[in-house]
Amino acid sequence: MSTRTRIPFLKGHGTENDFVIVPDPDNALDLTRAAVAVLCDRRAGIGADGVLHVVRSAAHPEATGMAAEAEWFMDYRNGDGSVAEMCGNGVRVFARYLQHAGHVGEGDLAIATRAGVKTVHIAKDGDITVGMGRARLPEGEVTVSVGEHTWPARNVNMGNPHAVAFVDDLAQAGNLYDPPPFSPAAAYPDGVNVEFVVDRGPRHVAMRVHERGSGETRSCGTGACAVAVAAARRDGADPAVTGTPATYTVDLPGGRLVITERPDGEIEMTGPAVIVAEGEIDGEWLENALR
Repeated sequence: MSTRTRIPFLKGHGTENDFVIVPDPDNALDLTRAAVAVLCDRRAGIGADGVLHVVRSAAHPEATGMAAEAEWFMDYRNGDGSVAEMCGNGVRVFARYLQHAGHVGEGDLAIATRAGVKTVHIAKDGDITVGMGRARLPEGEVTVSVGEHTWPARNVNMGNPHAVAFVDDLAQAGNLYDPPPFSPAAAYPDGVNVEFVVDRGPRHVAMRVHERGSGETRSCGTGACAVAVAAARRDGADPAVTGTPATYTVDLPGGRLVITERPDGEIEMTGPAVIVAEGEIDGEWLENALR
């Protein structure tokens, strides 16, 4: 990369889960792990939870097989530069960028991800709905603890593991800097995302979450889906049993998501996605930062 190179970028967020968006239709950029980490640095870089690398599916070796179904591939990277399969809040912001750039309009579209092709709907009111797939509910009792408090938790897998605990007060979750202890250890050999949940009203809950490897975050899309699934089972509203969809409003520190589980098990997540700025990354700064 020449030090004179200037790389276009945008900044966006979904319920305060924020992203640097790097449009690169032809997959021409060498977006290394180190470069992503520098861009996401909140003090020395632009600052974000992750990078949304926007590439045409036909131009990316991991997505060519999906090009017939989805024109665009979300090459998502975590804030530390590691590659991730999927990000629920990220795919909404990705769709908002495609609309912002004039690539798509309101209505339905498909976006390729490492977790497969995701169906997305951009509504006239601005909210975006993403098909999140089905939840798995592994058998066995699980508990989570904070200080002297221990709660039973529901084991829900949304492609990543979650332990959902219903509590009396969200303050009982403590500071959530460190991973809350869980038992048995065999339930989550690779660690777990832990959600603490309180009721706000009929089919309306609020949550805080410790995301493994990150601590407490402002929003977690898969976590909100796991919470809605756990709440439906607790409330006797399992759609597979009742035959009717179950919809829950989930308040997170960064905003509100609406989760619907259908009788066939498919889960849809609806929420906002905002583009807040656009500009250029200075190539000389990036090269110096990577030395």
